[in-house]
Amino acid sequence: MLETVNPATGEVLATFPTQSRREVDAVVAAAREAAVWWAGLGHSGRRVRLLAWKSHLTRYMGRLAQLVHTETGKPLDDATLEIILAIVHIDWAARHARRVLRPRRVRSGIAAVNQAATVEYLPLGVVGVIGPWNYPVFTPVGSIAYALAAGNAVVFKPSELTPATGDWLVRSFGEALGIFSEAPPPVLQLITGAGSTGEALARSGVAKIAFTGSAATARKVMAAAADTLTPVIAECGGKDAMLVGADADLDAAADAAAWGAMSNAGQTCIGIERVYVADAVYHTFLERLTQRVSALRPGSDSEASYGPMTSPAQGEIVAKHVADALARGGRIAGGPQDTVDAPFVRPMVLTDVPEHSTAVTEETFGPTVTVTPVVNLAEAVSFANAGRYGLGSAVFAKDRAAAMAAARSLRSGMTSVNSVIGFAIVPALPFGGVGESGFGRIHGADGLREFSRAKAITRQRMRPLVNLTSFGRTDRDMRRIVTLVTLLHGRLYRPRGSRRGR
Repeated sequence: MLETVNPATGEVLATFPTQSRREVDAVVAAAREAAVWWAGLGHSGRRVRLLAWKSHLTRYMGRLAQLVHTETGKPLDDATLEIILAIVHIDWAARHARRVLRPRRVRSGIAAVNQAATVEYLPLGVVGVIGPWNYPVFTPVGSIAYALAAGNAVVFKPSELTPATGDWLVRSFGEALGIFSEAPPPVLQLITGAGSTGEALARSGVAKIAFTGSAATARKVMAAAADTLTPVIAECGGKDAMLVGADADLDAAADAAAWGAMSNAGQTCIGIERVYVADAVYHTFLERLTQRVSALRPGSDSEASYGPMTSPAQGEIVAKHVADALARGGRIAGGPQDTVDAPFVRPMVLTDVPEHSTAVTEETFGPTVTVTPVVNLAEAVSFANAGRYGLGSAVFAKDRAAAMAAARSLRSGMTSVNSVIGFAIVPALPFGGVGESGFGRIHGADGLREFSRAKAITRQRMRPLVNLTSFGRTDRDMRRIVTLVTLLHGRLYRPRGSRRGR
């Protein structure tokens, strides 16, 4: 059995089974049958049911937030905000799936002028979702809602640290569908367990796996999925950087850096872990950031700024990264040295940290942030892009052109300008990373298409002018097509403005 505990107190909250390969295969088999029914409902039928689920989550938001607070340790308000984001994404997926995935005509081209060409997006079948513990509602719903809206059944394995939240989500979906006349088949199902259960899901032959977690675990999932050639969407860790230009609003930048780095005890894959600040404003920014961070307090009470480390092992990683930074000449700006008091970690602003320190190169996933002076935004971009990760990022600058140029230059899947994590709030935007941060996209139109298969169809609407795909093809047919292609494509291309040769 699997126990879920309150990380702040160690109290056992509930127990769940650790499901075996045989049990997982049985769940997936049931999901395959349910997927046929769910796909048969069409966009309209799925839309009303997903909106019913959204309404159910909204009405019982308080209960779910309390459960998330208890199981992860995060403040109740933060749990509520996470649920609100999930609700917004369910609503967007439900209302836009038809438009995004409907059949569309495409130009056939002159060589196939007799063909009518269309592309449509069909359900995959069964999608396996492996969720994380740091945002146990918002993150998995970002895959579940879009997979369901695209017409798939879903088998959901939550983190072994947050199975109760996963169980609540799955049960709520069934309760929401209960208002309809039919008894719904198991469209969204739960499996629980640790790594072996996730491996069983990856080997089960589902149509696709949506995974969120570390890059190391993503490699294991991909290796297991390779046996059945199951494609994987991998949303892995991050080491997100914030760039602060000399003209930035320093109060806004410091406030955003403090929240981006310290909220949820720093246990945010798109949280800010590095800040690169223009020399001209470095000391002013550092003073304002340190002032804000020094007012934060971890705890389990209602007045705490953030909660405990949800995973006990995470506190040890934070301590190791801080120790490495200090050993290499770094220092803690304006804070106490007794930083880790398990399960809580005090907030830390680290300065003078070399770029080769693990506090800069590895994902810390704790309430720490390094602050480093740079000459300008261009140098900040080069530092930010030097890492292996590329999930989110942020740029603060008043010069719009300079800020947008820096945003486009950052090697990351997402960037917020003059805010942090703004891209996660917009349901229409794709979410995902590059490099060690993974591949594939959830959210938005790209997310809906990730959980669909593109189907190309041509329909001959008249006899071809030149019959090329026949053993009855003649020499005249070939001369005609060669002449046509030569006329259309054989002229020497010269860029506009170039001088003609002799």
